[in-house]
Amino acid sequence: MENEKIILGIDPGTTIMGFGLIKVQKKKMYFLQLNELQLSKYDDHYLKLKLIFERTIELIDTYHPDEIAIEAPFFGKNVQSMLKLGRAQGVAMAAGLSREIPITEYSPKKIKMAITGNGNASKEQVAKMLQSLLQLKTLPKNLDSTDGLAAAVCHFYNMGRADIVGKSYTGWSAFVKQNEKRVKK
Repeated sequence: MENEKIILGIDPGTTIMGFGLIKVQKKKMYFLQLNELQLSKYDDHYLKLKLIFERTIELIDTYHPDEIAIEAPFFGKNVQSMLKLGRAQGVAMAAGLSREIPITEYSPKKIKMAITGNGNASKEQVAKMLQSLLQLKTLPKNLDSTDGLAAAVCHFYNMGRADIVGKSYTGWSAFVKQNEKRVKK
């Protein structure tokens, strides 16, 4: 592991996109930023996607993360919701890939397990554990931002492990190569 690394964690969503940033120095993590992008006031889904892309690029240009950890959409019963979440995730990934930043995708259960030791932990339990781990004075009202921060912390805990459950992409060419089999079907 390098001496210093910045990890951007993203919890994609079309109502709220949560994100958090940590800095890793000499195998220790330090809290940098925690926030959210409020999208509920916009009706146009395509405008929401544009705003997700722009905010992700803005975060990248401001903090210069070395890696991005993103929460994968969970499988629900509502196909339309899954499609919208997948688009939100894809747009955030495209922003990172456009800057050649490696991206690793983690399932919600994997993130919860890494933070709390329980893959079925609640958002509140994850937030409280992050508050303790990173000495956060207060927690935000909406916990989407702590979910983004949790993705970054999960990535920190999994760095250097070959058995990471998730997909990693180092850029557009890697993304295309790993997904071309799906396209050719």
